[in-house]
Amino acid sequence: MNIDITLVLNSVIALAAAIVSTVIIPWIRSKTTAQQREALMAWVKIAVEAAEQIFNGEGRGDEKKKYVAAFLEEKGFKIDGRSVDAAIEAAVRQINSEGISLS
Repeated sequence: MNIDITLVLNSVIALAAAIVSTVIIPWIRSKTTAQQREALMAWVKIAVEAAEQIFNGEGRGDEKKKYVAAFLEEKGFKIDGRSVDAAIEAAVRQINSEGISLS
């Protein structure tokens, strides 16, 4: 018996995106200035693109995330794991909307 979990995965991804959009991103905005957010997102985008080049292949998301978090810490950003995840997701969404494939 084969079970297609695509619908479940899509629902989980949609729920995660909704949580990021409605809770985490507003929280980040309340704790930072517009200039700080702009700098953070620029560095996140650079780190995400670099991680995609360094860690090729499927199933390496944890390595990529650790790389981005370490990169941001080196740049002086002290943010918690959920905020890093939200920033990464936002950067990936922006990169994908620009027509740049990350896979």
